[in-house]
Amino acid sequence: MLPLSAPRSERGTSLAELMVALVVLSIGLLAVAQLFPAGSRGQVQDRMLTAASYYAQEKIEGFVNVPWSDTKLDVGRHPASGTENLGAWQRYYDVAILDPPLDNLKKITVTVTWTFQGQRSATATTYVRR
Repeated sequence: MLPLSAPRSERGTSLAELMVALVVLSIGLLAVAQLFPAGSRGQVQDRMLTAASYYAQEKIEGFVNVPWSDTKLDVGRHPASGTENLGAWQRYYDVAILDPPLDNLKKITVTVTWTFQGQRSATATTYVRR
């Protein structure tokens, strides 16, 4: 016949042990839960950077067949004052003639700026030859 009560060495866990285990588990879960907002912010920032890079590259590609003497390639900042508004992003570009012996090249730098937890920017550069 089997004994009705378990020997003392096979007793179950006490309520205090369960409470301690739950507290430890809760602390771990809270720490993990705090990481999710940081990941979301990083994801938004990455999307903003990707879009800014696209806008900069789009402008760069617009200079592929532009002749050297075109007014779009006049030395200086374009637009001269302000920026081209692209929703949350602003875009402008600078044109400069390089020093000799590379004076047959114009350097075009496109800058796209936006504000997300501070001022951010992305740039792309290309060269046009005479």
